Amino acid sequence: MEFLSEYGLFLAKAITIVVALIVVFGSLFASMARQKKGSDAEIELTLLNEEFEQMEEALENALVSPVIQKLRAKEKKKQDKQEAKKEKKESKKNKAEEKPDRKRIFVLDFDGDIRASDTEAMRHEISAVLTNATEADEVLLRLESGGGMVHSYGLAASQLQRIRAHNIPLTIAVDKVAASGGYMMACVANKILAAPFSIVGSIGVLAQIPNLHRLLKDNKIDFEQLSAGEYKRTLTMFGENTDKAREKMQSELEETHELFKDFIRDQRPSLDIEKVATGEHWLGSKALELGLVDQLQTSDDYLMQNRKDADLLKIEYKRKRSLQEKLSDLFSGAASIKEKAIRDFDKPFLM
Repeated sequence: MEFLSEYGLFLAKAITIVVALIVVFGSLFASMARQKKGSDAEIELTLLNEEFEQMEEALENALVSPVIQKLRAKEKKKQDKQEAKKEKKESKKNKAEEKPDRKRIFVLDFDGDIRASDTEAMRHEISAVLTNATEADEVLLRLESGGGMVHSYGLAASQLQRIRAHNIPLTIAVDKVAASGGYMMACVANKILAAPFSIVGSIGVLAQIPNLHRLLKDNKIDFEQLSAGEYKRTLTMFGENTDKAREKMQSELEETHELFKDFIRDQRPSLDIEKVATGEHWLGSKALELGLVDQLQTSDDYLMQNRKDADLLKIEYKRKRSLQEKLSDLFSGAASIKEKAIRDFDKPFLM
């Protein structure tokens, strides 16, 4: 009887664990199925005018007594009703006369890393804007980037050219830095704003790679590299580099630099490109003197300046990360650092 009792208790525990596992894995699979079924990304829209109004209202209320706050709240409620009626009436009138509403400024953000990873999100945001924007509207891109891979930033600049191709005014605001590939993007704009101490310029091309050939040779380690095509590989990390390989790499750098200068010349014809395409960078105030930017102003000031006359619509593309991605992030820390270090030795030219 004691054996049967213990066995029954063990069996109950085992069944409980199995049921718990079934519930957990069932939930996981259900979650994965829902993610597969629905869209994995969405466009979020925020009306920045409301944020400014809330800040203004909060500060005003903080400076007066509770009695006045109540009176203001009552008055505001009354005004909101009147404005709602007025907007409804105007909306019907505009619809009947086929007149567009007031100007809209679509606000996008680009935070650039070496691979211009934000390009993927930005292209979706631009596509969303182009489905609805008109020539009477405007796009404001708040750009922060110190540059990176040539082909990555070339694509980012091409995405911005889509806005210009639709004759929609494009303004780019640089609060901190738009250098090298970042400036390649900025120069596409109709108007470039820059904070006085932002960093602008660095119109140049860079390639660098360590060489461990002598270290391997001293330790009697051979390195073999096979290739087809004379210039499939020029400079190498482990082999012995030749003057011919260096000359080839330098010529490729110069060619890329010329393409970079041509692109900027096309976008800003009045700019003295030979004077600024030295690889140097300048602070915003000096960049204005050189013609690299058009106006000294922060993005915050520009939005505040336009909030009364335009709807400020922040557009943000957000991709829903899958369960597998979330779990993968828990284990990928050290491995990703190691892989990135190895990959970066073999990356293309940087701007």
